[in-house]
This record gives sequence, structure tokens and C-alpha cells, in this order.
Amino acid sequence: MSGRDLFCQPRRAGRGAALTLLFASVLVAGAATGSFGDPDRKSPSPSARSTPAAPRETVTDAAAEAMADGKSPMEAAERAVSRSGDRWGAVYSQGEYEEFEEALDGQYTGVGLWARRERDGRIEVTRVQSGSPAAAAGIRTGDRLCSVDGEKVDGRPVTEVVSLLRGDADDAAAGTKVSLGLERGTRAWSETLRRARLSTDSVTVRKLPGGVTVIKVAAFTKGVGDAVRTAVEQTPEHAGIVLDLRGNSGGLVTEAVTAASAFLDGGLVATYDVNGAQRSLHADPGGDTTRPLVALVDGGTMSAAELLTGALQDRGRAVVVGSRTFGKGSIQMPSRLPDGSVAELTVGHYRTPAGHTVDGRGITPDLEVDAEALERAETVLSGLGDPT
Repeated sequence: MSGRDLFCQPRRAGRGAALTLLFASVLVAGAATGSFGDPDRKSPSPSARSTPAAPRETVTDAAAEAMADGKSPMEAAERAVSRSGDRWGAVYSQGEYEEFEEALDGQYTGVGLWARRERDGRIEVTRVQSGSPAAAAGIRTGDRLCSVDGEKVDGRPVTEVVSLLRGDADDAAAGTKVSLGLERGTRAWSETLRRARLSTDSVTVRKLPGGVTVIKVAAFTKGVGDAVRTAVEQTPEHAGIVLDLRGNSGGLVTEAVTAASAFLDGGLVATYDVNGAQRSLHADPGGDTTRPLVALVDGGTMSAAELLTGALQDRGRAVVVGSRTFGKGSIQMPSRLPDGSVAELTVGHYRTPAGHTVDGRGITPDLEVDAEALERAETVLSGLGDPT
């Protein structure tokens, strides 16, 4: 899961044919945008291999044996996942998992930070939610989070940082205090914040002076697909759109497919396999296929956001601008363990409409830019011209 206050590492699975697969880093209510293992992979190697899977039976059997011996099933499952080499496999307590599911409904208790773990183990703030306790305290993108309630967070998995920020050990509610140690350049300071009940604000829309509409999608929580469709319908006729997926750590695949349907007139969005069974995802008919469209991406564009990007690129619907995406194209599904905790294990991978594998590779933009990416996106839109 790739954390929100943290949107963190892998995510939850499907419910039958409805397919609520989460190809995310985890949607963790209350923290940031982070990842595990080799986080912040802004330029994954094209030769990187797909994530190995942890056999479900191995993990569940380890948990059952531990419980029979009077030991912790969750700890036994964590060891089994770690030994398996499943980079996106993870184990969550029952409470953590309930919080993840709550976050998918667009609500969470936290301080309004997104963050990620850098390659050197540092935790960096990648976004601060407007109107949140963190914003009121003056915390900014790029600040380093060093400690939570006196506990150092460098090198910790994002999920642990999330747990500290949320106060999971004490079942902390909105209004409880949390002390953060922060750094900005050479300045080091502490802030004591009160947790609050916040909305994820996953979709924001703004118009640029030149008439371009920017639809920013922070994560694919419940309702985001319809929100994107509404934003497109409300955009002036023939006005260009920038679909900003930078820093989008993923979420519900059903929502990403609905978002794709806003720009496609039916057809293939992605194919995927689950335990060897091949399946496909299709857009609904009737989307806007004529309006000029640029998809803006970066190294924080992950999972379901990559699925959407790949569909728009392969179908020739959008020009993709930015830097190579993260490269998380694996699918996790949950298994309930004897103590109520949940193991999420990799069960398959998805491919773009043209058959490209995303996992470990990412998506290469049509126009690669790092600085002033939005300005370059505007330039591209002006070159696409009036579709009439």
C-alpha cells in the first residue's frame, strides 16, 4: 500500500464478478503515499521480473499452526510472507484492515499527510491535505517526518508509520493528540496535532487561464469514477483536459475502469490473470472520445492509476506526459487468518490493452519530462487542436 496519512502498499481483492481488485500500495486511512521494499522506484528497470507470489496455503497453514501452539498467527503469517519473496504481500490486523476498507469509502481519521519512504529509508511528506490539521500547522510537501510520538520512523514500513500516526495501538479517535518530529532543510522542529475526521478529496477540478481543465485524481476510492465522469461532462465543449494522475497510489480497479469509461466508447481497458485464469476489463460505451486529452504521470503513479494510463495510451485516447510510472501491476487478494487478521497475497498480474506488462516496468510516457510537466501538458493540448 502506498500510504495516505498513508496511502500504502498492496490492497484488497475482488468480490466475485464485481472485481473490486486493489492494485494499490495500501489505502491506509490517515497517513501518506508510501511503499515497501524498494520504495520510490521512479525508474524501474525494464528487465525487472514480476513479483513472486506467496502460496496462500503456506501462509494460512503457518498461521493455523501458530495458533494451535499458542503463538501469534499474525506474526507467523508475516514470517511466511517475508520468506516467500512476495514484494507486495502483507499482513494486517483486523483493525488495520477495517481502517483500509473505511478509507476506500473516502473517509479516514488522521492529520492529513501523504508520505512515502525514500530509498534511504527516510519518510518524506508528498502531499498535505487542504484544511487538515497538518496544513493548519504549516507542514509542507518535501518536509521529512522523523518521529511520531517520540518514536523514530526512519526505515520503518509505511504501514507502521501509518499505525503510529493514527494511534492504532490506543484506538485513537478524532480529537486525540499526536506529536510529530519534522525537518525542513537545516530546520528541525516538533508539532503537536489533533487527529480529525477527514474526507479524502480524491478528485479536484480546476481551470487554467488558457481554458484547459485539470482533473486531479489522488486515488481511486469509492465514487471517484463517477466523479471523473461528471467532471468531464461539466467541462466546456471541446476544451482540453489534463488528467493528472501524479502521485496516485491506486485504489479500486472498478473505479479506474469507470474513469476510463469517461473517455472511451467501450472496449478493452486491461487483461489480467488470477491464479492462471485469464480475464478482461471493459469500459462502458458512450464516453467522450473527441476531446483533447493528456494524462500526466510520474514515479508515484501506481497500480490502478497505471491501469488507466495504459488503457488511454494503448487505445490512442490520450498523450501521456511526465516520467515513468512506478510499475505495480500485480494483484493481491485477501485471506482471513484464524485470529481475524488478514493476509494479502499476490495472485496475478494485469496487462494493458496492447499486452504490455506493467509490473516491475511501469509505463513510459509519450513525452518524458520532469520539470514543468503541467506546462508541457498544456503545450501538447494546444498542439492537438480543436477536434471539430
